[in-house]
Amino acid sequence: MNVTDIIKPENIVYQKPRLMNDNHMHYCPGCSHGVVHKLIAEVIDELGIEEKTIGVAPVGCAVFAYNYLDIDWQEAAHGRAPAVATGIKRLNPDKVVFTYQGDGDLAAIGTAETIHACNRGENIVIIFINNAIYGMTGGQMAPTTLINMKTSTCPFGRNEQLNGYPLKISDLLAQLEGTCLVTRQSVHTAPAIKKAKKKLRLAFENSMAGKGTSIVEFVSTCASGWKMTPEASNKWMEQNMFPMYPIGDLKNV
Repeated sequence: MNVTDIIKPENIVYQKPRLMNDNHMHYCPGCSHGVVHKLIAEVIDELGIEEKTIGVAPVGCAVFAYNYLDIDWQEAAHGRAPAVATGIKRLNPDKVVFTYQGDGDLAAIGTAETIHACNRGENIVIIFINNAIYGMTGGQMAPTTLINMKTSTCPFGRNEQLNGYPLKISDLLAQLEGTCLVTRQSVHTAPAIKKAKKKLRLAFENSMAGKGTSIVEFVSTCASGWKMTPEASNKWMEQNMFPMYPIGDLKNV
């Protein structure tokens, strides 16, 4: 018997989404970005909106997201993705527009753009990867870095008196009238991935229905930045990140 004899639809438990190409990903082993990319591709494909979906990616580890998902993309300056997405959506109201941003991008240099887009209730989806560190540029402290967490710019750990407190940006966005969905998810286990996909699909459906801004935050790992193995990163995330950034809906109207 040849292996091709058993490759039947009913036997496939993992399959690359149709909208993901064969380019090799640049992400580090254990990184959450690849899994989230897969979920985005699946949701867009299942909703049948690939021809009218536009992604906006600013600066960060996921700046090359356009290299993996075969949909239309627009690059944005660091932190400006919600502003760019606003312009695209208003000029093309029939399109489905989403941003893909890290915590340094969304919650630091892009705080103003994020808050005001959400406050206006722009009909876009904001996908937010929160790994509590600047992954691409060398592991510096981010707005979401935990108290006592060590980074290259706070080697003795984040000190609240010196550096302030971790910014729960999604909690702030949930208070704004323009947001219809603010949810915090993760992709560290199979059950978590299934739940995250449902929320991601809901976010896109909200945008298509014109309900306002949907934010899907993914509490994520950065094994390289945290200087841990992928397995240790997942455990550290569960023990340290989840208490500060609990998984679940913050707002769902």
